[in-house]
Amino acid sequence: MQAYREIQRDEYEYFVWLLDSLIDEIGENESYPLAFLMESIGTLVETYENNNFDDIEGSPVEALRYLMDEHNLKQSDLPEIGSQGVVSEVLKGKRGLNIRQIKELSAKFNVSPLVFIQEQ
Repeated sequence: MQAYREIQRDEYEYFVWLLDSLIDEIGENESYPLAFLMESIGTLVETYENNNFDDIEGSPVEALRYLMDEHNLKQSDLPEIGSQGVVSEVLKGKRGLNIRQIKELSAKFNVSPLVFIQEQ
């Protein structure tokens, strides 16, 4: 039996890419044949992030406001989210971010997607 070993940074980046690709293909369809694979890779990525990244404090809205401030961005500078009205609703907490928006914001700001995910 092969012993478990922690993945390395380059493997992590590959698994994040793979997870993104699976999310694009599968979405929220839990009966999709590869849904179990998406879940397994998601767990692996989450474990790596928990062991290698600082804990994220605050809400996704607070993180987004902080990143906007750090980059001197206005609501109109965030087409990844949608129209200014949609951005306004997100910033007021009236609307959550979807998977596509989270992926695009993560890439834009070069942060983990976990920054924009609200823990339940």
